[in-house]
Amino acid sequence: MAALEPYSGLITQLFESGKTHDEISTALQRFGAPQCSVMSVRRFCMAHNLRRRNHVSDTELETAVISSIYRTGPSYGRKFMTGYLSSIGVRAGENRVGRVLREVHQPYHDLRRHGARNLNPIPYHAEYMGHKIHMDQNEKLAMFGVTHVVAVDGYSSKIVANATMPIKNNLIIYEEVYKSAVVTNGMWDQVRVDHGKEFYLCLFIQEIFSRHRHNLSRQPYVQTTSSRNLRVERIWPEINNRVNYPLKQALVHLVDQEAIDMQDSTVKFCVSNLTCPLSQIGLTRVVESWNAHRIPGRGIPNSFAAGGCPAKISEDLLPTASVAADRYEQELGSSLSRESTFGVDPFHSEEDRSRAEEDFAIAYPDLSVIFDSVVNSDYTIFNEALFCLLNVTERHVGNVLMV
Repeated sequence: MAALEPYSGLITQLFESGKTHDEISTALQRFGAPQCSVMSVRRFCMAHNLRRRNHVSDTELETAVISSIYRTGPSYGRKFMTGYLSSIGVRAGENRVGRVLREVHQPYHDLRRHGARNLNPIPYHAEYMGHKIHMDQNEKLAMFGVTHVVAVDGYSSKIVANATMPIKNNLIIYEEVYKSAVVTNGMWDQVRVDHGKEFYLCLFIQEIFSRHRHNLSRQPYVQTTSSRNLRVERIWPEINNRVNYPLKQALVHLVDQEAIDMQDSTVKFCVSNLTCPLSQIGLTRVVESWNAHRIPGRGIPNSFAAGGCPAKISEDLLPTASVAADRYEQELGSSLSRESTFGVDPFHSEEDRSRAEEDFAIAYPDLSVIFDSVVNSDYTIFNEALFCLLNVTERHVGNVLMV
């Protein structure tokens, strides 16, 4: 432990900034500190009275967990709930959060205890933040006009960008996922995707600007089967359980009851226009929680990704989606779909659309309330909101929408 004394100031600074013993040990190794194992760091901290302070009292933590359960539903266990609480400014240890979860909602605790875990036995390696970025689409709600796309850094496992759209679209994925990730974090050496056509514009731009990467010896992108796009595939079960499946249950129930007709193009349009923003609310919560939670053996994604990619690129250098699409079509001679609409837009003018949106916003000003009820298996508000949207649309376009 005496070998760590010269690094006392650094250790104290890292500890007070919220770094774990594991993360402090890793940082010390980079500085060439001897005998800086996790156990040595732990002993040093205890000897110097560096102890974690409770940021919230037990009562405050219990109140925060109860409130969060209503927003997240039953699938957030102690690790994910700790990450979610951290993302909203409530700092507490996993053990404390786990104890509160067991005490305040026993039925949800029992559901998690009997749930299956997905393990990934295939080895994976990324050398640093910016080595590999994995992009993938999720179409579990595609039949209802919702598609998610996320981008995950291979080294830190941080979800660096995400988007929700009615149907997968090259321009939206480029602008809201690829470009957003690169502008915020820097240029990745390699983009890894499956063989889907929706990533063509991203790969086109990645190749054009490949000279701006950190390691030019790597291929600028690799297309593999979905099963080999490991980092991002690990994320989807978390998103499905916490976002897609609850919403899908609510919608399938309406279809089974013949309350909505998904063969009607205007109904499809309305269902998508309500479900997309609702699922984005849930997706944002999952992303923030994932990035702030501790991954055993790896640490917290936000911490590992703090420095971004080694190679930075100016936002002005990257073209807008429409300009990139124009260049793609001119150079490759093939066209890209510019619209992303599920069903048929029934509105005859922007004025009609704006009036309908205003009427619906008056009735339901806060969509998060609807999502909160759905993840807790209460579909009443969701059903009422959907029928309200259908009626508002009918009033402004004059079509009969409901069966």
